[in-house]
Amino acid sequence: MKGKVQCPLGQQRGRLPPLLERHKIISLVREAVANGARKGQACRCIGISIRTLQRWTNGNIITTDRRSDTVNSSPRNKLSEAERLRILELCNSPEFASLPPNVIVPTLADRGIYIASESSFYRVLKSAKQLKKRSRECQYKLA
Repeated sequence: MKGKVQCPLGQQRGRLPPLLERHKIISLVREAVANGARKGQACRCIGISIRTLQRWTNGNIITTDRRSDTVNSSPRNKLSEAERLRILELCNSPEFASLPPNVIVPTLADRGIYIASESSFYRVLKSAKQLKKRSRECQYKLA
């Protein structure tokens, strides 16, 4: 039984090869085609799909990667730093210091207070490294 497909180019799958490496791969494919091989066969031997080769070339011109132009924006509903601090202060208060988020959030909801979802509480506590064990002996202090 086969495992995961290994990339023959010596890279991780899905990794973008640098432009110089891309030039080298394209020249190898062109050389193979000039010597009588089919383009698809040459691509398979190197370890790329024919579609990747088509994306990398525009006729005889080797194009740069278009994905590097994109800007990754943060989500609109991302918690602000003030909200994150409020969650940490609340979770580290004496009343809730020994409780996990799946108890804290419903308790606050019973009081009519909503700060963030339970998963957001878990995410904030995990990023602050306060999620391992929440017991009375292990109460966290805000630094």
